[in-house]
Amino acid sequence: MTAAVEALGISFFFGKTRALDGLTLTVPESSSFGLVGPNGAGKSTLIRIIVGLLTPMNGEARVLGRADPRQASRSIGYMPQLSALYLELSVWENIDFFARIYGVTERNRRIELIEQTTRLVGLWERRGDPVLRLSGGMRQRVSLACALVHQPRLLVLDEPTVGLDPELRANFWDHFRQMTKAGVTLLISSHTMDDAAHCDRLAFLREGKVVAEGTPGELVEATGVASATLEDAFLYFLKRGAGSNGR
Repeated sequence: MTAAVEALGISFFFGKTRALDGLTLTVPESSSFGLVGPNGAGKSTLIRIIVGLLTPMNGEARVLGRADPRQASRSIGYMPQLSALYLELSVWENIDFFARIYGVTERNRRIELIEQTTRLVGLWERRGDPVLRLSGGMRQRVSLACALVHQPRLLVLDEPTVGLDPELRANFWDHFRQMTKAGVTLLISSHTMDDAAHCDRLAFLREGKVVAEGTPGELVEATGVASATLEDAFLYFLKRGAGSNGR
């Protein structure tokens, strides 16, 4: 198994608050990996370290074979939990801006990628509209397009389906499955079991630690209850605390 991401004993503090506590996990290439946990479990902090926005105080994050995640930045697509869009700019202008930021400088290539990505997220007919005029779900689609436009090897999504209706959430996951089949690695944070059930592997986080890791099926089976759901497994491992796993 080749790793796209390795978190090795990572700790991080915000003042006296410990956000991550010696966290270790491995994200295989060409897979969808979910980070699941309650608010304050450390999901967003870990993601910010993986994309190079924060530096761990202890431990190491290796991303796409690089010891410094910032060295892999042009191969990473990042969709933050809070929108980073420019509301006055159009859908096309936002995606074009992020394409440039990610290093797609050749004009014809950039136009080709923007059109392809805009069609992928179903916003081609709205490409000239200011983001300010779009619904929340459409803005989520623009954010996804901005993370996808440079065709990253690693796509990192922080709560990507929050606020989406069931049909749009299903469409997002159709896109994600197609991407992993094409060799892209997805790292997704969520606190919903609907998202978690779609992932190839999961890590349950609590107080900055991994308390369980495995496929959704393995984690459910580990509860020992025939009728258990993934939500039951999540609660089961949270109660057991650090040191448990589903392998």
